[in-house]
Amino acid sequence: MGNHKAFLTVKRKEAGYRPVHERITDFGEVEQTLCEEDRMIQASRCMDCGVPFCHWACPLSNRQSEWQDIVYRGEWRKAYENLQATDDFPEFTGRVCPALCEKACVLNLNGEPVTVRENEVAIIEKAFSEGYVQPRIAARESGKRVAVIGSGPAGLSCANQLSQMGHAVTVFERDEAPGGLLRLGIPDFKLTKKIIDRRLDIMRRQGVQFVCNSPIEDYPAGFDAVCLATGAGVPRDLQVEGRDLQGIYFAMDFLKNQNRAVAARWVVDENDPLSAKDRNVVVIGGGDTGSDCVGTAIRQGATSVLQIEILPKPPEGTNPDTPWPFYPNVLKTSSSHKEGCKRRWSLATERFTGKNGKVCGIEVKSTETGDIETLKTDLVLLALGFLHPEHSGLVENMNLALDARKNIASDDNTLQTSAAKVFVAGDAASGASLVVKAIASGRKAAKGINEWLGN
Repeated sequence: MGNHKAFLTVKRKEAGYRPVHERITDFGEVEQTLCEEDRMIQASRCMDCGVPFCHWACPLSNRQSEWQDIVYRGEWRKAYENLQATDDFPEFTGRVCPALCEKACVLNLNGEPVTVRENEVAIIEKAFSEGYVQPRIAARESGKRVAVIGSGPAGLSCANQLSQMGHAVTVFERDEAPGGLLRLGIPDFKLTKKIIDRRLDIMRRQGVQFVCNSPIEDYPAGFDAVCLATGAGVPRDLQVEGRDLQGIYFAMDFLKNQNRAVAARWVVDENDPLSAKDRNVVVIGGGDTGSDCVGTAIRQGATSVLQIEILPKPPEGTNPDTPWPFYPNVLKTSSSHKEGCKRRWSLATERFTGKNGKVCGIEVKSTETGDIETLKTDLVLLALGFLHPEHSGLVENMNLALDARKNIASDDNTLQTSAAKVFVAGDAASGASLVVKAIASGRKAAKGINEWLGN
């Protein structure tokens, strides 16, 4: 702890977002960055607590208090080495993680936690710019081949770890490019895809092979172990009257359409059924995916955007039901919400109404008063979360239940299924969760596979 008074004398300072009027005209990242000097000053605020709750709260067990002090001292390469020892992809977690560490920071008791997430991004971006990030080639080859099915955060972290252990790793991806929901589910204004491609280049040079446009229905032959990292891709639906009307889509279909448009440098045409231009958009679901739909719809030129949620409005600031150091269930306002969105809570969808086969309204009922009203809409996006992995030959042929959690062996640390050489990681194992937890799960699966292979 280099500056033992900084937490008393230095105020929390965030980089903030680009101006609203500017950022809604493009899909560039909305978050700005602070200069190195400011980052070092912010890192000095870490108290180096006797019990580091930030470390306790982090699914990856990042050693935040250690690298905060290293950053404060200006030893950026050493900070990178400390960070990458526990986190395969700080450039991802530093951008899209909800910062569980900050919520558990002792300084959060006063509402001013250390800017852990932003400092994390600063470390990895400094590392890339200075050339510290290089392929980590194993000292020897094991002679074992491992197939990783799915290239989301869990699959990528599993593959990254296994290749560093000396195994020959092939990652199979059903879509056109690796990344899973990092690439197709998260908008570029939160995670520009050049960040993913930069990391994939490192992994390829490390020896990881990627096979895209390859939907797998059976386990590929010739591999000594397999890791299932297919995610929990089946979205939760609403089985109500009018669901078959045109203009009602799953959120992920909407987001994938826009992400593909940005990648291919074409504009979503206003005649595209998934375009929000000049439409009254209603997003059903109050989570992060719903927020991503809000920001995307605004950038596409929606006439209006309303996000509704069946749950009551969470309290602002603090919640006695989720006290520190636990992650608080409080009102979250994203950058997208600040761009021109209305939000309502305690509304249950009763039915959809239509005209000429197209949706024109949503009949909702207040879960608090029972009052019924109809919301005008031209486009409905269902952001209700995900249920389980998609049903496929992978599940049938290996006799694995769709809920992969039931098939994890008694030693949960290995993530090994009832089929000996098959392991499962990420959302396929836990159900839909956070990117940071998926990365941690992939690392755990890699460790289990490595031990099972006898390496």
